[in-house]
Amino acid sequence: MAAPAPRPAATLMLLRQGMGGVETLMLQRTKNAAFLGGAYVFPGGALDASDGECRRVLGLTDAQASERLKLASGGLAYYVAAVRECFEEAGVLLACDSRGIAVSAHRAEKLMAYRHRPFLELLEAEDLYVPAGALAYFGHWITAPGRPRRFDTRFFLALAPEGQLGAHDANETVHDVWIGLREALERGKRGEIELVFATKHTLMDLSRFSEPRAAFEHAMGLPEVPTNRACWAQGREGPRLFRRADPQYFEIHWSDPEETGQSSYDLVAGVPKRLDRYVTRLTAPNPGMMTGPGTNTYLVGEGELAVIDPGPAIDSHIENILACGTIRWVLCTHTHMDHSPAAAAIKKATGAKIYGHPAPAGQDATFLPDEVLSHDGRVQLGTVSLRAVHTPGHASNHLCYLLEQTRMLFTGDHVMQGSTVVINPPDGDMRAYLRSLDMLLREDIAILAPGHGYLIGEPHDEIRRLIAHRLKREGKVRDALAQLGTPTLEEMLPLVYDDVPARLHGLAARSLAAHLDKLVAEGAARAESGRYTLVQSQPQR
Repeated sequence: MAAPAPRPAATLMLLRQGMGGVETLMLQRTKNAAFLGGAYVFPGGALDASDGECRRVLGLTDAQASERLKLASGGLAYYVAAVRECFEEAGVLLACDSRGIAVSAHRAEKLMAYRHRPFLELLEAEDLYVPAGALAYFGHWITAPGRPRRFDTRFFLALAPEGQLGAHDANETVHDVWIGLREALERGKRGEIELVFATKHTLMDLSRFSEPRAAFEHAMGLPEVPTNRACWAQGREGPRLFRRADPQYFEIHWSDPEETGQSSYDLVAGVPKRLDRYVTRLTAPNPGMMTGPGTNTYLVGEGELAVIDPGPAIDSHIENILACGTIRWVLCTHTHMDHSPAAAAIKKATGAKIYGHPAPAGQDATFLPDEVLSHDGRVQLGTVSLRAVHTPGHASNHLCYLLEQTRMLFTGDHVMQGSTVVINPPDGDMRAYLRSLDMLLREDIAILAPGHGYLIGEPHDEIRRLIAHRLKREGKVRDALAQLGTPTLEEMLPLVYDDVPARLHGLAARSLAAHLDKLVAEGAARAESGRYTLVQSQPQR
């Protein structure tokens, strides 16, 4: 059964400078409240119909507000609701005249008689406006399924109006306090006040700022505000709640769009998981340092199936693949021994046609494709189609496959969930890898299906993260060269990978070699007799 739709809501976090740092106004909800009873929260609540009808707003149009909130329309109502709720719940009036001049604390005190009357009545009677431009949008939280009430809440930030102290409404809220952000977190940790996850996350995010204006400008400058939509799933440990930081989060949302809570969070070898209408994942029983929980084999299509990355030639795994249905196509992302060897056995058992690129020397010699796919080559699987995307780097013959109907990209080892891939020369090429990542930024991708681990959401953000990680590592290589003069790879390794456990330095050395090869190829370093020298760029004349 699908979870009920959350109700639109808005909340406003006011910031001011206190003796010990940045403070915010928090309200304690009454113990018998239907939602978050007893918790300390920022002023806020559900949108009213009147919020969307209000035209007395300065600083933003509805089109601008909607674009910021990623809505088709109606975004300005959230800004109005945040200001209205702050006035009604907390007794702080964030309003201005037609010239944008803020209401004084003295006048605001006189207007408290309007606190329990329609907010629009106040604005019209006193010729006031909502200063939407003074609100910074910085958070989006949706209540998890299972609560009697759910809200789709937009979090806003504003600098507290000078001289307005505020007061709880003695109805929905029973206590008010201006409190330092770090103090609130400490009191919550000690159990003195109750803080829900979204509130704690917000306090932690903003507690790094030493003054309110810096926090406000940070929020105003955010290029995009992510949605936090906690979700339930089932597994060996029983029902569990997952949040954005959890590796299962995006997969649960993809495989359970109606939020029934019945999707599985386990990744168990030999147990098929239906990811969507077209795709089932089967994980091979080959867990390890390089393979994580095991190699992911994907079965794609309706009726007749394609197998993407059949995995290692393990009899039980091959039997599980064959049991999933009628297999007509086998596609491999690359020919490392954990991805392609089972292809031959599946072809022998089913007569399926094999697609991919032949194996370079030293890789899976049993992989013999019936058709070599070029970049942008397509394989039609009945009602759906896969488009090949050549992504050399981890392997010279590496292909990703885009399921065009859903925009799911099967990434093999080009992008892995939970870690970065090893680039192992001579077949692995760091320059090619970064170019391939950059190319994927131009593809229209909804989600990534990696060769190891769970589905990866927000694909372009993940790809940009990987590029930034590699370039940051390259910066450490340059720093090590500058510091050591003419070091060997082994001498650089502890400096470049000082954030990686020493037991993994053997693997890290392969990627370090790839970084050095890239710098040498670009003329930024020289290699001679196993030693490397940084080439200093000449100043421009």
